[in-house]
Amino acid sequence: GRAEFFRHIDAGSYQYVSGGPINVEILITGGAGFIGSHILAALQGRPDIQVVVFDNLSGGSRDHVPSGMELIEGDICDKDALDAVFRRHSFSAVVHLAAQTMVPFSVEQPIVDCRVNLEGVLQVLEGCRTYKVPHILFSSSAAVYGDNLNIPLEEGERLLPTSPYGVTKMTTEHYLRVYHELYGLDATVFRFANVYGERQGEKGEGGVVSIFCKLLSENQGLTVYGDGKQTRDFVYAGDIAQAIIRALPLTGYHTINVSTGTETSVNELIESFEKAVGHAVSVDYKDARPGDIMRSVLSNKTLESLLSFVPPTDLAEGIRRTYEWYRSAASK
Repeated sequence: GRAEFFRHIDAGSYQYVSGGPINVEILITGGAGFIGSHILAALQGRPDIQVVVFDNLSGGSRDHVPSGMELIEGDICDKDALDAVFRRHSFSAVVHLAAQTMVPFSVEQPIVDCRVNLEGVLQVLEGCRTYKVPHILFSSSAAVYGDNLNIPLEEGERLLPTSPYGVTKMTTEHYLRVYHELYGLDATVFRFANVYGERQGEKGEGGVVSIFCKLLSENQGLTVYGDGKQTRDFVYAGDIAQAIIRALPLTGYHTINVSTGTETSVNELIESFEKAVGHAVSVDYKDARPGDIMRSVLSNKTLESLLSFVPPTDLAEGIRRTYEWYRSAASK
């Protein structure tokens, strides 16, 4: 059972104290996508955790799913397809990543954004409730905070999202809290800072790193809106994956920022890229865009106290890995 299995957890080594492996099954919606691919890589070869991936492959790729893991192609808004998955398995946890992740798209198409991000999550929550899955882990976002300069932002800050995308993330957090209170479903909400890493599309949230990677791998210069002094909290996707895996045993309702707690300016980001590519890069500074947030950094104190974890990958190393991946992908 999950309680026994997780009670005897040893950070990073999901074994009984007696040493025998225990099998639990987890479902990862959107698992073939960017962040999902990092979780799958981290869980590959773990005999104690069986992974089922449910993904419509609109943004993900079946290449991201290692052999030995089950990939079911389907949409989270399709109740029957989800129902069949829950019925056939006995999940200890669901990691819910499947979403519409583009802020500009949500501004242009708020109804579609709502349908995927809210109707979709409700279908998943109902699957958990009906089939008695004890724990859901959810990928929320710094977008729930909106433009708040009370930084580093802690989880108790007032939520004031400035996009429909942010509104759906905030609303999902409330649904999870209510499902916890009404139905006893354990729920862990992760608010990610600006995530970057290998396999990120150029369209996703926090996509400045992948856009820079793409341009530099094609030997093009960079465009920066504003003076480059605007800051973000860049967190490596592999570290996000580790935080999620560590949180599998949590019970109760938790909200956790996953961040470095470090403000990095766009100009400092460019310096890391220059180290990675081995030469200076040309930058074209243009007028700042209306609505762009000037400073953003999230506190990671809760992450450290609850999960004994602080993202270990420094920016220079994370950018090097990401750029190398882009360069090799571009040459294929």
